[in-house]
Amino acid sequence: MIPDLDQDPADFWETLYHDRRQDASVWGARVNPILTEVAAGLTEGAALDLGCGAGGDTMWLARRGWRVTAVDISATAVEQVRRLAREAGLDEAISAERHDLADTFPDGTFDLVSAQYFHTPFALPRATILRAAAQALRPGGRLLVVDHGSIAPWSWNQDHSTHIPDPAEVHAELDLPPAWTVERADRPEREATGPDGRTATVTDNVLLIRRAV
Repeated sequence: MIPDLDQDPADFWETLYHDRRQDASVWGARVNPILTEVAAGLTEGAALDLGCGAGGDTMWLARRGWRVTAVDISATAVEQVRRLAREAGLDEAISAERHDLADTFPDGTFDLVSAQYFHTPFALPRATILRAAAQALRPGGRLLVVDHGSIAPWSWNQDHSTHIPDPAEVHAELDLPPAWTVERADRPEREATGPDGRTATVTDNVLLIRRAV
């Protein structure tokens, strides 16, 4: 689905997920690998999944004992995550909420905030949202930001001159207190499969920050 930049962002994402609502292979099927690496070493607690989309990360966390607040701009995505939670007997572990994060942010504090590929072709105050996410961390909590670090063959944007901020630039934008610890800032490569079945080697930009205790 090619974005129409004149379209309302909420309408774009709602159409994207609404058109896929009957495709069982989409919902809850994929978990992002960097999240599994990081969360596997953490004690379970309260997690916030920013832009939960098809719910794979939310379901993976909840099945491992996390209490997850899952948020997305698409009402269809939110309803589908609620359905997945009910069917898996995890409705008490998962709270799915609709938010346009440019306007509203979920209540609560968290031990882990996950922002996986929190990109959009539309204007978005991303740094402001990530700063709000950092401020929602409990003492000792972690913010995990995983971004696309390269342009895949199936990416919406095929302009290879586009500047992609590296983890250090993302960290600088957050303007966090110096006592907060950067536990990981790297650019690993992985093999990825696009929506059309093509495979490619892609780069991720990974930033993991721990709030001071």
